[in-house]
Amino acid sequence: MEKEQILGFDVITYNMQQLLEEIFKDYRNNKQLFIVNINPEIVLSNYRNKALKEILNKQKYQIPDGSGIVWASKKQKGNIKERITGIDLMLKICEKSQEYSSNIFLYGGKEGIAKKAKKELEKQYPKIKIVGTNNGYDDEKEVIQRLKNTQVDILFVALGSPKQENFIIKYKEELEDIKILMPVGGSFDVISKTKKRAPNWIIKHNLEWLYRLLQEPKRIFRQIKLIKFMFLILLKKDEQ
Repeated sequence: MEKEQILGFDVITYNMQQLLEEIFKDYRNNKQLFIVNINPEIVLSNYRNKALKEILNKQKYQIPDGSGIVWASKKQKGNIKERITGIDLMLKICEKSQEYSSNIFLYGGKEGIAKKAKKELEKQYPKIKIVGTNNGYDDEKEVIQRLKNTQVDILFVALGSPKQENFIIKYKEELEDIKILMPVGGSFDVISKTKKRAPNWIIKHNLEWLYRLLQEPKRIFRQIKLIKFMFLILLKKDEQ
């Protein structure tokens, strides 16, 4: 699988269709997958963290979840042409899961959000099988026990970064029967219609960050970090 590195983090160069085909090829072969979202914030927060970088780079799939990653690839004369957001990939996986009668579990978010997301997904995909939900505030050990007691094929974890990634890293071996484990950030909020996603034309023009900033002004501190990310890319300070 073709990949390139952004400040030491592997990122795949596949488009959405290629990625989906590969994921479900591995799914059919009963391989466990930890799908990693790589965006500027994750890179900037962890590019000096060699241990985490090594763990994430060992996974098969690291998606370019952010227009900043596509921009960085272009600056490096790389081959990443398409942004693949976590929520878009999650929805594609949900759609495709209907062909396999996959059992899906939604973990994370505030009380009731995962349940609302479940209802919306069931409206959108009539044959989807969501076998359980859990908010993001219960004891981890209790959640793990629930997952073990439920036959789960696909687990979406919405705890925010880095908590969601750390949860998967910590427990993925214990949850060896789950085939797909994917951190999805605030996706449940959007799917449940608790928060509104940007219109398609804004997404198409890579301005979703601006739309979210206008909705949540406190995100300005996260956006400021992008300046440092761009600075590091421009200076080609690839610290591995």
